Amino acid sequence: MATENHTRTTTIQLILAWGLVGIPLAWGVLQTVENAMKLFR
Repeated sequence: MATENHTRTTTIQLILAWGLVGIPLAWGVLQTVENAMKLFR
């Protein structure tokens, strides 16, 4: 049977990973909402 290496993801790594994805995503959503609001004026 092969030995398995299990690596643990730390809380800091999770926060950084979500930040790298979440911040640009949130910015894009806000820009889209801003531009959509211009259509309804």
